[in-house]
Amino acid sequence: MTTEAVKTDAITIEEAKLTREQEHEKKRAAALAMGGTRKLEARAAKGELNARERIALLLDPGTFRESGLFVTSAVPADRDKTPADGKITGTGEVDGRRASVVAYDFTVKGSSSSPISNKKMAHFKELVVKTGQPLVYLCESTGVRMPDAMGGTGMGSASGKTRFLRQRESPWVSAAFGYCFGSAAWHTMASDFAVFRKGAVLAVSSPNLVARATGQQVDAQELGGWKMHAEVTGFADAVADTDEEAIELIRRFLSYLPSHNGETPPLAPIPHGSGERAEELKSIVPESRTQTYDVRKVIDIVADTGSVFPIKARYGKSLVTSLARIGGQSVGIIANNPMFKGGALDGAACDKATSFLVLCDSYNIPVVMLVDQPGFLIGLEAERSKVAGKIINWMNALSLVTVPKIAVTMRKNYGQALINMGGGGTADATAGWWSSEVSFMDPTSAVSVVHGITPESDPEMYELRLAEMNKGTTAYDVAQVFGFEQVIDPSETREFILGALKDHYRARSNGVGEHLLRTWPTSF
Repeated sequence: MTTEAVKTDAITIEEAKLTREQEHEKKRAAALAMGGTRKLEARAAKGELNARERIALLLDPGTFRESGLFVTSAVPADRDKTPADGKITGTGEVDGRRASVVAYDFTVKGSSSSPISNKKMAHFKELVVKTGQPLVYLCESTGVRMPDAMGGTGMGSASGKTRFLRQRESPWVSAAFGYCFGSAAWHTMASDFAVFRKGAVLAVSSPNLVARATGQQVDAQELGGWKMHAEVTGFADAVADTDEEAIELIRRFLSYLPSHNGETPPLAPIPHGSGERAEELKSIVPESRTQTYDVRKVIDIVADTGSVFPIKARYGKSLVTSLARIGGQSVGIIANNPMFKGGALDGAACDKATSFLVLCDSYNIPVVMLVDQPGFLIGLEAERSKVAGKIINWMNALSLVTVPKIAVTMRKNYGQALINMGGGGTADATAGWWSSEVSFMDPTSAVSVVHGITPESDPEMYELRLAEMNKGTTAYDVAQVFGFEQVIDPSETREFILGALKDHYRARSNGVGEHLLRTWPTSF
């Protein structure tokens, strides 16, 4: 071969190489452009982040490793219109720990789901189980892509056997940002933590489809808005004003959890001043059982400073559920709040408690109960809300919890609800404040039930019978039969919990529970 021929071949090869590089960069730029400049600018004008911006906020800088960038719809006519097929997926790090992410790109056909985008998402569901890392869904979608699903071929080709199977091998976390129909709704419902940005709408069907199918005209927010899910259904674990706040809530939630169920949550440094306000408990909680107070103030004092992370704060308000840290260790706190319904436990509170127990037991988080309850809410409304079934669900879940359970009765503890709140041997460690009172019923009500008298009908006899009913109800009476392990000064509450955590930490299993609640329904 002549020198000139060699040069010609070299030029041809180099030109081909440049052509391949240029073609690759062209395809890459098209995929990264998402739904185009006009749609992206319209979102920015409304103050809404796009899918890639949300990922950038979620993950530590420079850690995102994208998979499926060059995926498009399998429908030939849509291939140039569906960059990444409307779902941006990959892995990265959250506070230095690996995590997978699925971000719905609403600028691409409303982030509607197709068989190809479902295949991408399925890959990451399998990946997190194998590798032991959280999966985060950043949701916003119009639902299924109708041309892909219509007809017997589309429906007959569906693969749903394990699509939404949850065995809680690792945490699933979701944020609902805008319209969430189809898989965006299903993934949010299947998650361990769901944050709703204000303005989000999650429902089985859109208002337009509801109107066509039923003739019922409904407002989108009324149908499935963030407020309904925060206050009525309880599906919203937290609410955010902005995209940025929603993503920060996700990052913070994950900080309390392990990456997978085979390890314990990470320990955190104990903030300065933690535990120094213990004496304030005596003034916050009045001894009179008829006076109200806000138990969230108690939680703030018992927990490490600044560590309290409320779950479902707007739902079932007579019961508080919060993640927190005590001594740097993640705990789940369940506490009665007399500020709402006197602390009486209604159906919503029962569902809230059960859901929280499932979360804690699945991810090796000890449970701390701060007890001050008058019993279950009774009456027509309660029965119609299926409260009896919800009570037994709570009891059943509590019996299956294998992480440490610590119960401290602060003021009063009445009736069957004593079992639900860690009494009757359902907790591993128990204590009562020296001022606490325990009985089957509030003595003032018991007098009327047992003797049929009231303060108005027979004041003298009422006082006599009330004194009888008040006998044997002190913390020391409970401790006498080992119903309380200890009777404590209120200011000793944090120290009691810290000691109990040391005693009941599972050294043989490195703090990992049996996860008997791992397949409990995620939404009920």
